[in-house]
Amino acid sequence: MPGTDHYFSAHPASADERRLVHVELAGRVVPLHTASGVFSPDHLDTGTAVLLHAVPEPPAAGHLLDLGCGWGPIALTLALRAPRADVWALDVNERALELTRANAGSLGLDRIRAVTAAEIPAGMRFATIWSNPPIRVGKPALHELLRTWLPRLEAGGTAYLVVAKALGADSLARWITSELGMPGERVTTDKGFRVLAVRG
Repeated sequence: MPGTDHYFSAHPASADERRLVHVELAGRVVPLHTASGVFSPDHLDTGTAVLLHAVPEPPAAGHLLDLGCGWGPIALTLALRAPRADVWALDVNERALELTRANAGSLGLDRIRAVTAAEIPAGMRFATIWSNPPIRVGKPALHELLRTWLPRLEAGGTAYLVVAKALGADSLARWITSELGMPGERVTTDKGFRVLAVRG
């Protein structure tokens, strides 16, 4: 709908009003900037918090992907926990990418690349993918997103996705297995969210 501002808009129409939040990532509280027009601008959303609590340590090196990075909490956590890895923070929202770059810079994390899909080299594969995927973008767009990126896991790699149970976590897990042929399992259920592990 024209004029509607979504966190999955490439160019949010709302004013770019920056705000400072303090968030616990990788065992430390850090000051980060957020803004209107991005996902969960006032705090670390519950789903992402559940994901970050449930996932194991990321691979220490290689290419790691945050699919749908928003203002960056997942990408920042990957970089804090795996400082020798190259972290790709992917989003369609230019404001979200600007915030992720700024937050990475403020924390001295120089191996985060906040990019659109076109900026990721063709054929690059990822040792792990962490994501709070944009469920509200609608099933066709969500399925296309996952169809594009989940198969780019390295052999033996694992993607971790957090999805609200009420928004179709179980049906999405079945779709991933049936449509992509990628085995998955439930890691945890907490606060109404499921964390799914999808094996490459």
